[in-house]
Amino acid sequence: GKWHMGVNCKTRHDHCHHPLNHGFDYFYGMPFTLLNECTDDPELAKSLQETYWFYTQMIIVAVFTLVIGKLANLFPVKWKIIICLAICGLLHFISWFSSYGFTKYWNCILMRNHDITEQPMNLQKTTSNMLKEAITFIERNKHRPFLLFVSLLHVHTPLVTTEKFQGRSRHGLYGDNVEEMDWMVGRLLDVIDKEDLKNTTFIYFASDHGGFLEARRGNSQLGGWNGMYKGGKGMGGWEGGIRVPGIFRWPGMLPAGAVIDEPTSLMDIYPTVVQLAGGAVPQDRVMDGHTLLPLLQGTEQHSRHEFLFHYCGVFLHAVRWHQRDSGTIWKAHYATPVFQPEASGACFKRGICPCFGDGVAHHDPPLLFNLSQDPSEANPLSADTEPLFDTVMRRIRRAVEEHRRMLTPVPQQLSPYNNIWKPWLQPCCGTFPFCWCHEEN
Repeated sequence: GKWHMGVNCKTRHDHCHHPLNHGFDYFYGMPFTLLNECTDDPELAKSLQETYWFYTQMIIVAVFTLVIGKLANLFPVKWKIIICLAICGLLHFISWFSSYGFTKYWNCILMRNHDITEQPMNLQKTTSNMLKEAITFIERNKHRPFLLFVSLLHVHTPLVTTEKFQGRSRHGLYGDNVEEMDWMVGRLLDVIDKEDLKNTTFIYFASDHGGFLEARRGNSQLGGWNGMYKGGKGMGGWEGGIRVPGIFRWPGMLPAGAVIDEPTSLMDIYPTVVQLAGGAVPQDRVMDGHTLLPLLQGTEQHSRHEFLFHYCGVFLHAVRWHQRDSGTIWKAHYATPVFQPEASGACFKRGICPCFGDGVAHHDPPLLFNLSQDPSEANPLSADTEPLFDTVMRRIRRAVEEHRRMLTPVPQQLSPYNNIWKPWLQPCCGTFPFCWCHEEN
């Protein structure tokens, strides 16, 4: 499925960020993210593209008319004028197509291991392709231990949904997309059952973040809804961007129907998988995750996470403290995004909330919430309203200092230079910039 961790470092073929260089034995999916331009009906700049293409066609017709007229002696025109018009038309085409047209051909790609199988990818077939690859992987490895990580392109804008599921939900295109994702997960579970792997397979379903509130088309919400929780995707510390589903299945090993109300993290997947495989996590570094098995099997009643640190980019926005003696969960916000409009609960004017700068409000003292009583983070506490305010803030401050002492400085991967497009790193199945291929032909 979606990798979105990069591909190359220094050359087009070094594959330094590729999944096969980071512990995986097999890969099929998108190395990048799913862009609106990957569809045949992109939301962004569609009308501009149509306008540019119309003028490009007009220039092409004008050049052909002049060439034919010149060759047939229908009217006098200098070759210099025709050549100048052709060059201007070519420059006009390159200027807009490099901005809009090539995005789809360069970045909407599917890979199998190191080979590009589709460029651009056919989104109408991607759902069936992903399912087919996952199912054949299970069938190929059913007689030995395996780890299958499926990162679906659902539920993510531009909400690519096959015709079979369009109109299925009462919640618009987003609901249709969720319905199709649910069907895909069901198909994978059916294969696990059919291959008699049900009682020996640990399954974890989760999401990487909450709903993307700023993703809208008119009055339609394209990025999901976070219920009573404030905020959403890309907002640092607000609950709406952090709280996600965590659904487990392992018949005979985990009690069915149990609900565990304890703070855990997607960082826990790694040590959990290592324990399941009979291995040991590295001891030469601080591990941020903890195995979930004791909590899931009931041998431990509380999460091993006393503190969780919520970042936006490289900036610490919030800290969660799970006070073990009382069970209370506190959260302190050091910085929060400035919503636009103010009472909207999202950054609609910007399109996405920033992590720093004038789009962020800094709080001193931090905003403190008791999530056990106020999960919507509606009523910030103060020393006047909460007798434990100073005690809680001192403990959180000490935890932040300890956390920062454990951090090892690394090169800044989110720097502007590392985020600009570099043609020499662009994956291409043809001769760059002409990158077109399809596995079936």
